[in-house]
Amino acid sequence: MILLPAIDMLDGKAVRLAKGDFDAKTVYDADPLEAAKRWVAGGARRLHVVDLDGARTGEPVNLEHVRRIARAVDVPLQVGGGLRTIEAVDAAIEAGAARVVLGTAAFSDLEFLDEAVERYGERVSVSIDARAGRLATSGWTEQTEIPVEDVVERMRSRGVRRFVYSSIDRDGTMNGPDLDRARRFAQALQGSFVYSGGISTLDDLRALVALRQVNLSGVIVGKALYERRFSVPDALAVLDGKD
Repeated sequence: MILLPAIDMLDGKAVRLAKGDFDAKTVYDADPLEAAKRWVAGGARRLHVVDLDGARTGEPVNLEHVRRIARAVDVPLQVGGGLRTIEAVDAAIEAGAARVVLGTAAFSDLEFLDEAVERYGERVSVSIDARAGRLATSGWTEQTEIPVEDVVERMRSRGVRRFVYSSIDRDGTMNGPDLDRARRFAQALQGSFVYSGGISTLDDLRALVALRQVNLSGVIVGKALYERRFSVPDALAVLDGKD
């Protein structure tokens, strides 16, 4: 299982939100590049970079920061936020994204989704952002009544095989992962996914590993790293099965 330290960008800074609330943010680095360098220096082998401004406005805002990070660190970047047109996806790839994460537009514009999958294949992931097992969209600001299992089936039929599952209820709270919903998501999925939301301790990582879901390929960690609840090397030891 891989570790993906999160770099969420808002107003050009590295921040964390609480439960997806843009009014409940904490700024950790004035320059997102500093966070990227820190995580890679600790041994991170991949980074999860989110343009929160883009997620809220519907088009990328922070691609220059993506470009700076891609030039400065030698690890793949998984990039999302505001990628709702094929031109935006192309721009993210050009800026240095090894993989793009699609959200709102993947559900509302199937023609766009099909084109992105056809053009970039497994470099495309779809983010399933959920509150109480139901899909949230538009940068987590709009709540639907669509069960995530229905979304997964719809995405599978379009050729999507990689996902990010985010538990918004847990995101930024450090109250522990939603193990039950992570397990249910894994069992509903044909493909692989990374989990995000609520990670606070190394025991939380051990609990995700203990689920023994072969399609759970990684975990996104943000606030716990910024708050120094544990280090990147310690997290890697757990996820690599060396702890």
